Amino acid sequence: MKKNIHPKYYPQAKIICACGNIITAGSTKPEMKVEVCSACHPFYTGKKRLIDSTGRLDRFKKRFERTSQIKTEIAKKKAQKAQKVKSKLVITKKVSKKKITKKAVSKKTTSKK
Repeated sequence: MKKNIHPKYYPQAKIICACGNIITAGSTKPEMKVEVCSACHPFYTGKKRLIDSTGRLDRFKKRFERTSQIKTEIAKKKAQKAQKVKSKLVITKKVSKKKITKKAVSKKTTSKK
């Protein structure tokens, strides 16, 4: 094995469940917290238990709303930058046309003399 690339291994790591059950196992983290374990899971206990799936859905919806807000903000900023660039191009085109017309007029007047 290569040195200094592997995480530290904890052979007596604690896994703490929401029901209060503590399991000792090997892990790269010294302590972990879980919502459901084999002592309280409905499959192993045979008892029906309502698991908080609505909380997970609400958390997902909140994250999704935040990402959509961020995307709209980014799109607005890009549109503003594009508008600024477009207005600068229009201004430079107008200025360059004026310079060309003035030069052409001055050449015509000089050629007549």
